[in-house]
Amino acid sequence: MSSPAPPRLLLVDDEAAALKTLAHLFRKAGYEVTARQSGQAALQELRAREFDVVLTDLRMKGVDGLEVLRQARTLQPDVEVIVLTGHATLDSAVAAMKEGAFHYVAKPYRLDEVRQVVKSALDVVGLKRENRDLRRRIEGYREPVNIITQDPGLQRLLDTARQVAPTDCNILISGESGTGKELMARYAHLHSSRAGQAFVAVNCGALQEELLANELFGHEKAAFTGADRMKRGLIEMAEGGTLFLDEIAEMSLTMQVKLLRVLQERELMRVGGTQPVRVDVRFLAATNRDLQENVGSGRFRADLYFRLNVVNLTLPPLRERRDDIPLLAFYFLKKFALAMGKPVDDIDPEALNLLARYDYPGNVRELANLVERGVALARGSLLQVAHLPESLRHLHVRVAAAPIAMGEFSSLEANEAAHIARVLAHTGGNRNQAAEILGIDRVSLWRRIKRYGLE
Repeated sequence: MSSPAPPRLLLVDDEAAALKTLAHLFRKAGYEVTARQSGQAALQELRAREFDVVLTDLRMKGVDGLEVLRQARTLQPDVEVIVLTGHATLDSAVAAMKEGAFHYVAKPYRLDEVRQVVKSALDVVGLKRENRDLRRRIEGYREPVNIITQDPGLQRLLDTARQVAPTDCNILISGESGTGKELMARYAHLHSSRAGQAFVAVNCGALQEELLANELFGHEKAAFTGADRMKRGLIEMAEGGTLFLDEIAEMSLTMQVKLLRVLQERELMRVGGTQPVRVDVRFLAATNRDLQENVGSGRFRADLYFRLNVVNLTLPPLRERRDDIPLLAFYFLKKFALAMGKPVDDIDPEALNLLARYDYPGNVRELANLVERGVALARGSLLQVAHLPESLRHLHVRVAAAPIAMGEFSSLEANEAAHIARVLAHTGGNRNQAAEILGIDRVSLWRRIKRYGLE
């Protein structure tokens, strides 16, 4: 694995001694440093190559620090600019911050102070670029069914779904509520030979037994009081296509027997009917329960279970695919901003950090609700922490970096946090070196540090 590229700094100061000191400090820390003694020379560098952070003196002859700041923000929107000056006044500080300066440091400054400010600026730059890349990736999702993921496990699951989709075998989709089981069913349908036909979904837990039977099988005229005409059921309406049975575990044993006959014989009997009706339907089912356990306890028929469970696709909860959270957050941001006609197109790094740390008992559906709420409350182009629910804003990060005693069993998160803490201690807090040792990029390391409270 290649090492992450060193951060690129542009230092601008007309005092040669101060410039030399700063250049030495950051080169020693592993940064790629370009040092220039005039604002004009700095602008030439900004037009020629990309930088992460610019440190500029405020008062210089010709092109001063404010002009460097303005041009840097125009030429390279992601760059952060730190203003250094020996002429610290309130007016100059306000002017610099209004122009978009990341920070304002008065001379004489402590080198440790400048080093820490640069680290903070680099964290923000990394997050801004990650956000921009995420938005660009979201633009690439154009399929009718969007299952957005960069998680290797879920990607393998999608590969399996694509492979079995054309075979016409029954599929059982398992997973917690909100993980996207119906979306996976639609994905399988659209990759099957039945994609041009109907996809019909029914929630088996939303209807009483008699109503569910009528919905699925339909009825003949005069089958019961008020049945003044024949009605085709959902199974017939899915002819040639796919029927998705959501929450299949909620179906009564009596209904299970009736459904089993359809699966075995490929025919059904309408309520009040005397003649079977042939059907050509592909069945997909989903549940948030353990169907094997239900079979063992007698709440679900074993023969129906084996008929439905030809292929099992088990969707992971969102807390087990945390790298997907930023990607999904930006997808929902774009979706809801468009639906509401609002110009919200970015997420504040602190808000994104909160979203990434949350465990989501409601899974992807809950994340969508949080982002929808944020877009609704946002007044400008940025979804901020203040737009998230108060319970989320007061989320406490578990500090899980304590040494692990012999004989104790710890979670993967606790082991990861402890390992990161040891690497950071070994590098004296140098995040670039730590990221290289850990084999991850600096932004990923920053996110883990935030998640585990290791700052």
